[in-house]
Amino acid sequence: MQLQDVLYGVAINNLVGKTNRVISALTFDSREVQRGAVFFAVKGTLSDGHTFINQTIAAGATVIICEQTPAEINPEVTYIVVENTSVALGIMASNYYGNPSSSLKLVGITGTNGKTTIATILFKLFRSLGFHTGLISTVQNQVNDKIIPATHTTPNPLALNQLLKQMVELGCTYCFMEVSSHAMVQHRIEGLTFAGGVFSNITHDHLDFHQTFDNYIKAKKSFFDSLPKGSFALTNSDDKNGMVMLQNTRASKKTYALKQLADYKVSIIENRFSGLNLEIDHTDVFFKLVGSFNAYNLAAVYGTAMLLGQDKLQVLTLLSNLTGAEGRFEEVPNSKQIIGLVDYAHTPDAVQNVLSTIHDIRKGTEQVITVIGCGGDRDKTKRPVMAQVACDWSDKVILTSDNPRTEDPHQILAEMEVGVSPTNRRKTLTIADRKEAIKTACHLARPGDIILIAGKGHEKYQDINGVKYHFDDKEVLMEQLNLIS
Repeated sequence: MQLQDVLYGVAINNLVGKTNRVISALTFDSREVQRGAVFFAVKGTLSDGHTFINQTIAAGATVIICEQTPAEINPEVTYIVVENTSVALGIMASNYYGNPSSSLKLVGITGTNGKTTIATILFKLFRSLGFHTGLISTVQNQVNDKIIPATHTTPNPLALNQLLKQMVELGCTYCFMEVSSHAMVQHRIEGLTFAGGVFSNITHDHLDFHQTFDNYIKAKKSFFDSLPKGSFALTNSDDKNGMVMLQNTRASKKTYALKQLADYKVSIIENRFSGLNLEIDHTDVFFKLVGSFNAYNLAAVYGTAMLLGQDKLQVLTLLSNLTGAEGRFEEVPNSKQIIGLVDYAHTPDAVQNVLSTIHDIRKGTEQVITVIGCGGDRDKTKRPVMAQVACDWSDKVILTSDNPRTEDPHQILAEMEVGVSPTNRRKTLTIADRKEAIKTACHLARPGDIILIAGKGHEKYQDINGVKYHFDDKEVLMEQLNLIS
């Protein structure tokens, strides 16, 4: 492929060298450079790709995309200076792989909570409707029935466009994709063509990265600002920042809600552990998902399906038989008459949503025992709040380790304990070993009680000092419940 063919849409500040040259690959990782490659000197949080330019040229790179012209120029190399190499990477990656997103109806889902469930149910729904469909999510990526492990909520532009190209080649017409706030700020979705965007909600999260809540809101909003005319923007109008997302979008503006009038209105008729009975668009339907937060997720899915031109009754019929994403309010079967739940809730709002749902369904005599931790190397300000929410909504709470990463788990727990009020201390235990914490919860439980293991959900590992050890909350909970005599 010629370099000039992948430069379409890139704003070039300065060009040194020729553009009519053959290129072999695109990369932003200096370790992956091959002869004839285009190297993008991306400024990251830990390193600056500009410091590796000479190294990549020595390894065979013939084109350098950078933000300032190097002092030393190699006459055999083309240098293209741009305002932002991450933006150029997204645009050129899309061009390099044949702009696959323009051949799909690509729908992006963003928000603090619910992204994975909404994307996953949409994928399952459209597969059930008979369409070849793709999924890009936190849990896994999928092309029809082929599962591809996920490493990030939103992959980097090269991996993302490779995946989208694969979907197009396998006949996919739809793709449902989680879009994280990190991806927006880091320009991972630059160059993609979206048919629509969905906003779930926004609450306290990722402030370690965004620094302020205002920055976090602006990151989410930037996705809707960039949607093209002819696409749709569907927002949760019950969320206090829901309508903010639509302020500057060129897309068709639509809303869904439980509490107020909306284009897609949902009401909860009954909520129990076996599922939700909802009125959606004046139709009474029973769903297998549980909780008011899932009523919102189902409203978003239904609204998206309608905006994509699907038949109302067929959509509702198929939706009534679908389950959610792995590790989202997932019940672990056991023979002890104890309700064991695993959920990915890792923000104060998500924890409160899950526990308030349990509170709404419980009969009143059961204990709610919550096992919860906070991730290391992440937003520290939410740690005491997480503990406080868990204590306020539970009969017993066990604070434990989540993914400590490079932090001392005992320090994380000490910061969580700050949120435990004197009146809540009597019902709180701190057990750093996560398996031991789950075991203790199982031994404290009586028949009819409810155990919630929060924070890790679908994850099959525990990240400790850069090493991922096998750990599956569902596996451990099932094992420990079955060991109870």
